[in-house]
Amino acid sequence: MDARLMQLQREEIPQRRPDKKRLGEILLDLELVTEEQLQQALDEQETSHLRVGEILVANGHLTHLELTRALAVRLDVPFADLGEMQVDPSVSGLISERDARRYAAIPVRYVNENTLLVAMVDPANIFAVDDLRILTGYDIEPAIATEEDIFEQIGKVSRLDEKVGKNLEDQPDDGELSDDQVRDIRETIDEAPIVKLVNSILAQAADDGASDVHFEPQSKEMVVRFRNDGVLHEIMSVPRRMQQGVLSRLKIMADLDIAERRVPQDGRIGLMVGGKPIDLRVASLPTVYGEKIVLRLLDRSNVMLRLEDLGFADKSLARFRKSFTKPYGAILVTGPTGSGKSTTLYATLNILNSPEKNIITVEDPVEYRLTGINQVQTNLKAGMTFSRALKSILRCDPDIVMIGEIRDFETGQIAIESALTGHLVLSTLHTNDAPGALSRLTEMGVEPFLTASAVDCVLAQRLARKLCDSCKEPFKPTQEMLRRSDFPMEAVEGWEEVTLFKGVGCPRCNGTGYKGRVGIYEVMVVTEAIERLTVERKSADEISRVAQAEGMKTLREDGIDKVLQGRTSIEEIGRVIV
Repeated sequence: MDARLMQLQREEIPQRRPDKKRLGEILLDLELVTEEQLQQALDEQETSHLRVGEILVANGHLTHLELTRALAVRLDVPFADLGEMQVDPSVSGLISERDARRYAAIPVRYVNENTLLVAMVDPANIFAVDDLRILTGYDIEPAIATEEDIFEQIGKVSRLDEKVGKNLEDQPDDGELSDDQVRDIRETIDEAPIVKLVNSILAQAADDGASDVHFEPQSKEMVVRFRNDGVLHEIMSVPRRMQQGVLSRLKIMADLDIAERRVPQDGRIGLMVGGKPIDLRVASLPTVYGEKIVLRLLDRSNVMLRLEDLGFADKSLARFRKSFTKPYGAILVTGPTGSGKSTTLYATLNILNSPEKNIITVEDPVEYRLTGINQVQTNLKAGMTFSRALKSILRCDPDIVMIGEIRDFETGQIAIESALTGHLVLSTLHTNDAPGALSRLTEMGVEPFLTASAVDCVLAQRLARKLCDSCKEPFKPTQEMLRRSDFPMEAVEGWEEVTLFKGVGCPRCNGTGYKGRVGIYEVMVVTEAIERLTVERKSADEISRVAQAEGMKTLREDGIDKVLQGRTSIEEIGRVIV
């Protein structure tokens, strides 16, 4: 009787689900295994009683990732490759680590306002799906992922939350506030999900090497973007109902007034992330959808960089070093915002810093605090401008003066006169190239004969993204490509021998093909010929032609050299250099 019932059940299965393919058929359709490999696994199954997929993996005919992809087709659920996908930290904290491990599941992202995409080892487990719906308060859209990837992500989320030091949790409140709405916000931001979300965003930013984090309120959500290697990438979106809690948490950490949302505010946060000190400059800006907050991450370890590590070519570094080791004169570093000018100046000051020298800086703001150097912060409200600070500095017997930026005639005049009276002056200026710096000072009103006598060297720079060492691939360029990109004539004529590289994209570089940045430099030493052209008020183009004739390598030429070395790409040089 039982045997007949079992036989009937076996006969009924294909009648109930005539369109449901077996796993073996799906594997063949996807061309992941051959018929011989599948038959071998089926034969082995009769004695081992293991699943066909497990046998194929054990025999090396299939990877766990390929098996999971085939199971996704069989179960008709999305496949989540967690090695390639970015898990949204704003949802990963919705369930505890214990529950995530218990159900072998991790939330990946919001599908909409009411639904979560959750990666699971067994998405067919309806009891687990129901429990996750109750725990999170959201409808669940299950997806399938490998067990290894899920547990690796659970561990990563847990480590990110633990990485942020205690001073993140123990930020002092701003005292008693009478506004009831502010009190309610304070209670909200102390809840675990908000705290955990902010912690994980900051830890992820530090881990990814982001220079800036943007919290941008939009009409239906708040977008979080990281600036990695000079380019912004969208990382996640936070539901609008959590927006005010996240922003208030950040403002309290930065000691800003959370009741004031109508005017911009500035603050600072000091953190330990993974045992490494990180300073964050915080700026808020009122927008139509709420306050936008931008965090600038200042990694103190960057201050200890050597000039050799920044990307200088040997000849350019020798020219620059010869200038800054002189006892007096002005050295100008030029380039747009975010081109690494401050890093170059700090690396130079590290070399010059010694007990025998009195070094004073005036900056807006003081980004990195250096031992043994007297750093002055400008304060416009108090009347502490660059020019006023400089006048006081020169009465304090300095050997070396560093000015954050020459912005106006008065600052430029004092800086140039200081260089002429026996001080070594380092400063930055916003110009596109090195020759343009001399013309810019003249345009500001500084007399050309003073500029010509005081300025010893001008350094122009850019930051280009480095190709990812893990995924870059060689390719053979065409002769026309080299000619169009201004490669040296010897490279164009011998194009068949030239090998360039391009980034393919991998998990290590988040699919961009680039990881890290390298400096591109143009070092112009002010010679007698250039002094004469400056006094005659000649154009930057004329000064550039003479400088090149005297051995200056232009920004584009230095960039092309780095392309030939396989450190960056033609596209990246075209992006950062006009």
